Parts: sequence; structure tokens; C-alpha cells
Amino acid sequence: MRSPLDRIRHALSFEIIALLLIVPLGAAVFHFPLHAIGAVGIVSATLATLWNLIYNWGFDAILQRWRGSTLKTPMLRVLHAVLFEGGLLIVLMPFIAWYLQVSLWQAFVMDVAFALFYMVYAFGFNWAYDRLFPLKEWQEDRAAQH
Repeated sequence: MRSPLDRIRHALSFEIIALLLIVPLGAAVFHFPLHAIGAVGIVSATLATLWNLIYNWGFDAILQRWRGSTLKTPMLRVLHAVLFEGGLLIVLMPFIAWYLQVSLWQAFVMDVAFALFYMVYAFGFNWAYDRLFPLKEWQEDRAAQH
């Protein structure tokens, strides 16, 4: 399992890099001012960071109990990303509608677009993070699988 400090580094780096990508992209695609998408992005990133810490700890705890390891296969990474974004979608949609003064449908469409971006981003980011900061137990698990 990852340490609390490692989980904080993971969550913060995930959100900071994502904001640098999504704010200009979201402003261009949805035709809102940069500051409006930036505000939505910052609030969303804050909520997502809290969700990230809770969700990843829970997912890893379940995985550790179920499989005896937190090593994720490609399919488990897909499941991980889909479940994470689904939970976040439920939390963020009402905020987006309220802040941008759009209908719940418009907020849903925006939120789904952001979620699709984040699912692809989360898959790639988490895979890269795990390669940059691997756990020792994974090397043992890989050796045992061969």
C-alpha cells in the first residue's frame, strides 16, 4: 500500500497537471471565459482531490483484500478510472449548473465531457505514476507471476 505522503503527492500532482490542461481546453470548447472555467476547475479539483484520496485508498484496500496485492492489470485500471469518474460526476454536476448558470442537462453534458477527458487522463497519469514510483511489492508480484 502507498504511504499517506505518497497518496498526497499523487493526488496533488494529478490535479495540478489536469488543471493546466483542462482550463484552457474547457474554455475553448464550451465558449466560457477562462476565469469561469478556471473557477469551476479549481472547485472541481479540490473536491476531486478529496475524492481521489478517499477513493484510491478504498480501491487499494479492496484490491489488497481481494487479490493480496495492489498491482493493477490494464482491465483493473479501466475499472478504477470509470468508477472514479462516475462518483465524481454525481458530485460535480449540480455545482457546475449553479456556478455557470446553465441547465442541469448542459451541466451534465459538460461534466461528461470533462469526465471523458479525466478518464483518459487518469488512466495515463496513474500508469505513469506507478512506473515512476513503483512499490516494492509489485516487483515481487511480477517475479512470482513469471
